[in-house]
Amino acid sequence: MEQLKQYNLAQQLEADLGDPRDRTQRMSFAQTAAIDESEVFPDAEIAWLYDYGLQDYYVPTSSGGQFTSFEEFVAFVRVLSRRDLNIAIAFTTMFWSFLTWMAGTESQKQTLSQRMRQEHLTMCLAYSEKEHGSDLVGGSVTATKVDGGYRLNGEKWPINRATISGLTYVLARTDPDGGNRGLSLFMVDKSQLDPSTYYNLPKIKTHGIRAADMSGIGFSDCFVPDSMLLGPEGHGLELALEGFQITRALCAAFSQGAADTCLRTTLNFAVNRQVYGKTVVDMPHARRTLTHAFLDILTCDCVNIAAARGFHVVPEQFSVWSAVDKYFVPVTLEQMMSDVSVVLGARFYMRDEHDSGVFQKMLRDSSIISVFDGSSVVNLHALILQRRQLAKARKRLKPEKMTAIYQRLARSFSLESPLPEFAPQKLELFSRGADDIPQGLPLLIEDLETMHGDGAPAVLTDVIELTKIILAQLDAQDEVIAQSAFEHGHEQSYESFELAKQYCRLHAAAACIYMWRYNRQHLGEFFNQGEWLVLCVHRLLSHFDVPLNPIPLEFYENVFQELLRLDREDKMFSIVPFQLARSTSTPPDTENHATASKLQLI
Repeated sequence: MEQLKQYNLAQQLEADLGDPRDRTQRMSFAQTAAIDESEVFPDAEIAWLYDYGLQDYYVPTSSGGQFTSFEEFVAFVRVLSRRDLNIAIAFTTMFWSFLTWMAGTESQKQTLSQRMRQEHLTMCLAYSEKEHGSDLVGGSVTATKVDGGYRLNGEKWPINRATISGLTYVLARTDPDGGNRGLSLFMVDKSQLDPSTYYNLPKIKTHGIRAADMSGIGFSDCFVPDSMLLGPEGHGLELALEGFQITRALCAAFSQGAADTCLRTTLNFAVNRQVYGKTVVDMPHARRTLTHAFLDILTCDCVNIAAARGFHVVPEQFSVWSAVDKYFVPVTLEQMMSDVSVVLGARFYMRDEHDSGVFQKMLRDSSIISVFDGSSVVNLHALILQRRQLAKARKRLKPEKMTAIYQRLARSFSLESPLPEFAPQKLELFSRGADDIPQGLPLLIEDLETMHGDGAPAVLTDVIELTKIILAQLDAQDEVIAQSAFEHGHEQSYESFELAKQYCRLHAAAACIYMWRYNRQHLGEFFNQGEWLVLCVHRLLSHFDVPLNPIPLEFYENVFQELLRLDREDKMFSIVPFQLARSTSTPPDTENHATASKLQLI
């Protein structure tokens, strides 16, 4: 399989960081565990990433940086995240700069670009407040207009990197009677403030990412000039919500990196651990659990890589796509990590017994991801508000529009297709009934049916049948929604949230099939054979009350053998398994890996 160029940066960063299992390497599991225990911000590690020049990839080429695609971006964030979520999250607060790339003046963009690239400036997001949580409209921080600027008053909390960051994006009320249009967004540069008019709140002790600068910021008649207003006055809430569409999808990459490490360290344990006269990996339950974990990673890959590419192709649909991605990927992988902890046994709970306690640390650190940038409930709520319109639009979809939908899907899913430049001005608060992934299913079925007799894999019949089940379930869900009463504001029922979860699963199942359809010729033999696809979709549809054909046991075994191969060759657990850093010494489990690769499912 030829390396896709958008993964070159991630692979090079991997090589330069070295094998995290090697204690002598930068950001090794042992080193990051020590940082975690100290609860001291990782200044040296963050400085290394700046010196490496990684901040350039947060700045668009149009503003002097090297950012070209979100697909490239999420790949290198996974590389950081598989080592340490604390460092990855702390460095990646820079993706809030997209608020400026979206709405800033040319002067604001150029100033921010220069300071990020040359002065190592980073930023944080000051939206939430202690008394209001995710209710942004209910926030009490005010920005009162005065000659030449505004005066800020109030506190924002909790905020990641509130104390250390040099620039803070502050959402504040500029019109007491303006409702949703009474909020404005400011990019507050601390270096230009009177130090006596702002203050930072104490560090918060957290369950995970213990070394994070999790704190807050307060303002007391703090003057900020007009030049710090981002976008028009009164458009702060709209800009904040559009910014979430970007960061929600990018947050999923944190979960992907953590999941890779949790599965990898558990597999290493299972291959080497002897109990009851055999290795753990010989045991059917452990073997199937590890296989399911790998399938979950592959499913989430299809969802998140498609979302990363979709930003460039259909940004106007990302009120839906980003909500699905941000709910589905972190929740799925958080559950997966919990599931595989059973295989690791008591060691998952120990802080330094196996691989420097990285599993326990990842499990703890990753629990915050589903809360970042809108919790799981917030994202499901965003889907509920749009679901009725999505159902109506799909029912009324005219045949002449299907071709355009399918062309967009091809660009979003074909990893060899060039991507257009990201156009943030096309982001919408509501998708206006558009979601190409479910809407393109009728043409996908026709397309799959034409593949018969064209050297298609043996699983094609199964794939077609599963695609038809996905479409039927969408039809059934649309009918339920059409017959239900409209639910206002935040009064959505439990049943509506359950329907939204099911929509996410159907969305993910369809994404897996599109990904296979458009990449089976150039992502290697394992990907092309499609046994993983049947298992992934079958696993998602098992949450529905539908009859499913039994899966041949050899499908599970073949997928498990691929998992072993990727681990043995130090490849990312992914549909795009790029090379990971290799240890300078021969791994002690080489012989056991060779033995395990010959085992059959028992």
